[in-house]
Amino acid sequence: MFNTVLIANRGEIALRVMRTCRRLGIRTVAVYSDADAHAAHVKAADTAVHLGPAQASESYLRIDKVIAAAKATGAEAIHPGYGFLSENADFSAACDTAGIVFLGPGAEAIRTMGDKITAKNAVSQRGVPLVPGTKDAAMSNESLVAAADDIGFPVLIKPSAGGGGKGMHAVFEPSELSAALDTARREAASSFGDDTLFLERLVATPRHIEVQVMADAHGNVIHLGERECSLQRRHQKVIEEAPSALLDEATRARIGQAACETAKSVGYRGAGTVEFIVGADRPEEFFFMEMNTRLQVEHPVTEEVTGVDLVELQLRVGAGEELTLSQDDITMTGHSIEARIYAEDPSRGFLPTGGRALDVVFPEGEGIRVDAGLEAGQTIASDYDPMIAKLIVHAPDRASAIARLDAALAASAVPGIVTNIDFLRTLINLDAVVSGDLDTSLIDNLSDDQLAHAPGETDRQLAAAAVLVTGGKAGTELTGAITVAQLPHNSATASAWGKPSAWRTSRPDFRPTVVLSSGGDVAEVESHVGDVSVDDSGLWHLTIDGVQHTARVFSDARDRSIWVSSDQGVYTFTRPQADTSLTPGLDGAEVLAPMPGSVVEVRVESGDHVDQGDPIVVVEAMKMEHVLTAPATGIVTVTAVQGVQVGLDEVLATVVDEAAAASN
Repeated sequence: MFNTVLIANRGEIALRVMRTCRRLGIRTVAVYSDADAHAAHVKAADTAVHLGPAQASESYLRIDKVIAAAKATGAEAIHPGYGFLSENADFSAACDTAGIVFLGPGAEAIRTMGDKITAKNAVSQRGVPLVPGTKDAAMSNESLVAAADDIGFPVLIKPSAGGGGKGMHAVFEPSELSAALDTARREAASSFGDDTLFLERLVATPRHIEVQVMADAHGNVIHLGERECSLQRRHQKVIEEAPSALLDEATRARIGQAACETAKSVGYRGAGTVEFIVGADRPEEFFFMEMNTRLQVEHPVTEEVTGVDLVELQLRVGAGEELTLSQDDITMTGHSIEARIYAEDPSRGFLPTGGRALDVVFPEGEGIRVDAGLEAGQTIASDYDPMIAKLIVHAPDRASAIARLDAALAASAVPGIVTNIDFLRTLINLDAVVSGDLDTSLIDNLSDDQLAHAPGETDRQLAAAAVLVTGGKAGTELTGAITVAQLPHNSATASAWGKPSAWRTSRPDFRPTVVLSSGGDVAEVESHVGDVSVDDSGLWHLTIDGVQHTARVFSDARDRSIWVSSDQGVYTFTRPQADTSLTPGLDGAEVLAPMPGSVVEVRVESGDHVDQGDPIVVVEAMKMEHVLTAPATGIVTVTAVQGVQVGLDEVLATVVDEAAAASN
């Protein structure tokens, strides 16, 4: 076994690998960028090496710097985690050249499976079923358009390199294919450095089933069961579970064998995942999609139902050991579900958010596992993937697992950062999800009401109470939960609170009002709070209209925001400035940046006529492109500049009607 292992990654996966290394007595080395100088994985490692600037291309993706860090610290092996260099054949080869063990497959296996076209050709030789699609590599857009007619619409554009849903686009009409190919090529080039594309037939009501495999250098290959990954948005997984409720035992055995044949087709070594697409109406029929030559984000659910530490197996296989587990040794017990927690806003099309975590609260208990790399005070920037944590549960059966996950999500909060936690609760309680009637388009088909996350009256009351506590002073800095010591103690303050344990006025009907904004809505909130106390942990205990409530409340003076975390969810409020207009846009309809990111393309010029819905600006964040369109018909004035970083809600363009433009 190794003495020292370098983890060439960041966040929760770096911490997860470190846990197993620590249990096995292995020294760990972390690497980090400027953005991660104070990150949790840096603090947890035995030693850490700085790689460079925040941009991944100058830090985490620099093969030479990672290899140099391994040599400087005496690391005998490198664990790549997932993302970044985990499926980079040149990195695997560079490790071999440097005499360092790459804890993954060899370069040739990565190259073959990393190119989805050559992967299909390889697995077809082993009898693994394939979805109809293009087979030739490096086809031009014109050739792909021509091939689409033979494949039949709808088709799915997929990048030959990479994964994670980046560059994938479903196209239902022939007229939409050319533009979608252009966008997919740009996204693929930006994310993977390779813009090669191919087409597949889009399977009706598809379900995404994947199988975990493990292979050693002695020719042994086993699978550790399947995972259901059908709950996705933009081809990015959101909820994963093991086992799948769709498969019967016969199909489970067949799909597991197909996964093993896939690994054997390239002489695979290490942990890998073989992904299949299965029609919900024909669960006995499955097709190979791709093989991910690395550990998957969702590997914990497999660990929970099999009791196998996959990272330990990676380490032992990398050290040259033979697998001691046979296929008959692998059994799945109970049911496990993982929820991915993202820094994103479901009510705004799942756009990435970012920000500074005022606190990080996750539950503990039987059947609950949290893989997270975020600490209170840490900032989430737009340089990396928006996933900040994974919440995993295990229970005797699927129904119990869903209930346990719902309760665990209810006890989770990351105030300071808008996340998808409350959406996840909505999702797992949908009738279709509870019954197991899943498909990959389920989330995309949800209504705006199902995606909305509007605060209730109680949450507004809690926010109003927080404003009263701070005396209405926007500059009051509360770095964490409000504690007893932070409550005003004298009546001379502007606060209505008179003492730390409770507040009562001489007028029983006195109800001060506070102006709050939430989700763009500005309203006066009349405080109905009677009593309040704050315990030593910062938990508020309040009486509102005679009903007892508990919550955590945070104030962030930087943007005048109040964050409320209650059993109803996590909500953010702001206190508008005195001159806040309730009728914005009188001078034109503005095109605002929906998230922090970079302007990659400006499609119009100032003075151009645009119709409502015309593309104006393309913004990239978290390696995904977002096309912003004209909110109205008129004359556009563009303030965005290609290549420039923009902030959330920054004005990128303004559209005014032609009459107003002419008068100016």
